[in-house]
Order: sequence, then C-alpha cells, then structure tokens
Amino acid sequence: MVKNSFISVIPQEKEENRGSVEFQVFSLTNKIRRLTLHLELHKKDFSSQRGLRIILGKRRRLLAYLSKKNRIRYKKLIDQLNIREQKVR
Repeated sequence: MVKNSFISVIPQEKEENRGSVEFQVFSLTNKIRRLTLHLELHKKDFSSQRGLRIILGKRRRLLAYLSKKNRIRYKKLIDQLNIREQKVR
C-alpha cells in the first residue's frame, strides 16, 4: 500500500515523531494523491474537490513553516516526496 511506503521513508525514532512536520506533510501528500486518483474517476464530486483544496492549503502552510524554520529539512523533504517547491509571494 502507498501509505506504508511513505511511513518507511520517515525515520521512526519515537512515537512522538508522528507529530513532526515531515510526517504531517507525508500523510497529507498521501491523502492528496489518493483524492486525485478518486477525482479522475469522479469528476463531479465537488465535496471531494473542496476537501482536496483544504488539504492542499494545509500542506502548503506546513511547507512554508518548514522552509522558514529549517531550509535543509525542507529541501530534503521536497526531494523525498518528489513535489515541486512552493511559489514565493
């Protein structure tokens, strides 16, 4: 399953690690990919489209926070997830 492959990339040191920004971004990315596949089949599922936009906003805010606090961890996470960098406003 896709979820297990994301979790295996994250270093599992402690149970508290699940609250880290990296783990949150991993899990949000998993949800985004799953919803994107769902919306390819169900184009008129507007409630799922709204949920996808909300999740994208959460991930964008978490990535912005991480890029401000620790740019090295941010770059490493972007490379691992294979997502593009956010636009700077």
